[in-house]
Amino acid sequence: MHLVLDLDSEVPIYQQIRDRVVEAIADGVLAPGASLPSTRQFAVDLAINFHTVNKAYDLLRREGIIRINRKSGAVVHPDVRRATAELRVGVDWEQRLRTLLAEAVVRGIPEEEILTYVGTTLNEFAERSEGGDEG
Repeated sequence: MHLVLDLDSEVPIYQQIRDRVVEAIADGVLAPGASLPSTRQFAVDLAINFHTVNKAYDLLRREGIIRINRKSGAVVHPDVRRATAELRVGVDWEQRLRTLLAEAVVRGIPEEEILTYVGTTLNEFAERSEGGDEG
């Protein structure tokens, strides 16, 4: 798995890792049950501190997106693409989306442009995910 991080971003690196993993799952790059690199290996690959990767993995685990097992390591939760109660607990996606939409409004982005972007992005995730599930 190849992630692109912006080390100059105001978004913490652990949050960027978390976000890129979620996007990889939505894109179908990471399938349910797929293994993730160990925290140490991922840290080496990204040239960052392994505690940062560990923090991202812990966040993904608490959100129910991945499972961590001492023997098998970190894997994408097998039910990650199903609307289970476990995956919906503590999810604040509506509040996060509300904040993002508020930012777009404050920046003067027209409603039609926002709706077009949201629709296009959802369709891209659906198309990529369907293609990623085949292989």
